[in-house]
Amino acid sequence: MSDEAPGEVPSVMGPGRLEAFSDGVIAVIITIMAFELKTPAAANLHALAHELPLLLVYVLSFTFVAIYWVNHHHLLRVIKRIDAAVMWANLYLLFWLSLIPFVTSWVGTQHGRPLPAACYGVVGIGAGSAYNLLGFAIHRANPRNVAIVRATHHDIKGMFSILAYTASIPLAFVSPYIAYACFAAVAIAWFVPDRRLSVGGEPAP
Repeated sequence: MSDEAPGEVPSVMGPGRLEAFSDGVIAVIITIMAFELKTPAAANLHALAHELPLLLVYVLSFTFVAIYWVNHHHLLRVIKRIDAAVMWANLYLLFWLSLIPFVTSWVGTQHGRPLPAACYGVVGIGAGSAYNLLGFAIHRANPRNVAIVRATHHDIKGMFSILAYTASIPLAFVSPYIAYACFAAVAIAWFVPDRRLSVGGEPAP
């Protein structure tokens, strides 16, 4: 049954179109990150070790983007209505995700410096806050959707992520590797999709 009340203006866009657009942008983001990878200059372990930091931060960033893509999919599959606020909130999320290739390349080439690690944390805060804002906008557009109400309340993992990213910024100036540990902890916490989203009372796969 639709969430729209009688006489209400229909959605300006369907969830399927919004998801398809987001999927395309996320695919481009991953492609840009992959293009930044460079093969070792020689066929030996020393040359491989020289490129290893960029490869590792690529794996971390790929994991982050994949987590957002999976949870974004689960979030959109249970909604009926999209309005302008949801569209702008979604674009705001994609803006922050589009900065991930930039900070990934910077950290990969300057992994021992604090400022690139701190900026990675800033992008993490921006993306995490934007995802929460998208959830809020979707909730407002679908106020009677039980799955959305469940997903936008008591978001412990979301709060943990913001706190970890926030802590990583000053900690990066103590040691960038402490900041990287914070990022890894967030990735581990979000590796399993948000089980609060459900369709028909069953957990989303």
